[in-house]
Amino acid sequence: MHYANGAVTSCEDVFPSQFHSCSDLNTSAFLNRMIQYEKPDFIVFTGDNIYGPDSADAADSMDAAFAPAVKSKIAWAAVLGNHDQESTMTREELMSYISVMDYSISQVNPLWNNHNTSQRQRFGQINGFGNYNIEVKGAFGSEFENVSIFNLYFLDSGDRSVVPGIPGYGWIKESQLTWLQDVSAVLQDANRVGPETQSNLAPALAFFHIPLPEVRHFRASGIVGEKQEQVGCASVNSGVLNTFIHSGDVKAAFVGHDHVNDFCGKTEGIWLCYGGGFGYHAYGKAGWSRRARVIMANLEKGQKMWQGVTDIRTWKRLDDEELTKINEQLLWSKQ
Repeated sequence: MHYANGAVTSCEDVFPSQFHSCSDLNTSAFLNRMIQYEKPDFIVFTGDNIYGPDSADAADSMDAAFAPAVKSKIAWAAVLGNHDQESTMTREELMSYISVMDYSISQVNPLWNNHNTSQRQRFGQINGFGNYNIEVKGAFGSEFENVSIFNLYFLDSGDRSVVPGIPGYGWIKESQLTWLQDVSAVLQDANRVGPETQSNLAPALAFFHIPLPEVRHFRASGIVGEKQEQVGCASVNSGVLNTFIHSGDVKAAFVGHDHVNDFCGKTEGIWLCYGGGFGYHAYGKAGWSRRARVIMANLEKGQKMWQGVTDIRTWKRLDDEELTKINEQLLWSKQ
């Protein structure tokens, strides 16, 4: 969203005729429209929620940026990008603040029982702030009532590299990947229903801000959506994709960061997707509508009760008069 100071914050990359009437409030209006139209069960913010360099007060900016989600009384969660901490709060302070906002189910970091050690380790030993998972349980009264049928992983991809000699953006670290593999293994052991087959694993999605290096290699002919700028990834490949492959449950990952890329590409059976530029106080492209990604997980209908997830689909909506729907696609199917 790149939210700053509300009505006094100007828009970037809009037509000259729009400039004098456009501000952060356009971002809020778009979010309100999306919530009212799609009526989501859950809202995810994938970082650069506020634009630190222009934010007078980080808490005020976050209050305003997330206000439509809070007002809707819909559960929501967020991760941090590379600009959030550039105002008056550190990354830890930001995630702590976000985690206690109304209707937020974000976490700073979890308590983590690392299988490689004999003692319970606290969140400070996982790199970054904003690494957590959310389990979606099955229908009340069904055999899936206490089973996690759909899992959501959130990761802090950092901001800038702090390693001497390695320039550019940050990356997801080994401790975070070990944590994700650990959680995935526990969930798969505890929540499997039926025969032990790959199709009976609860599918999972991952959310973070900075795209993986593998995204650079997608060709225009193999993507759904538009690639209009260089992929702004880290120069270090820390093995995130390999971790997803090894875990077996992650079917797609979603990022922000590059505002005029909005595509999905598939590699090693996993979709890597951008949301597309959402906020108005952020670089974009005049005449190229701001946009938001929608994800739909459909449940299998049993004889009496809803069963597990049968497929996951996605599309985007544009901030135009019609909230135009584009690029609908199937990300995963149980069949």
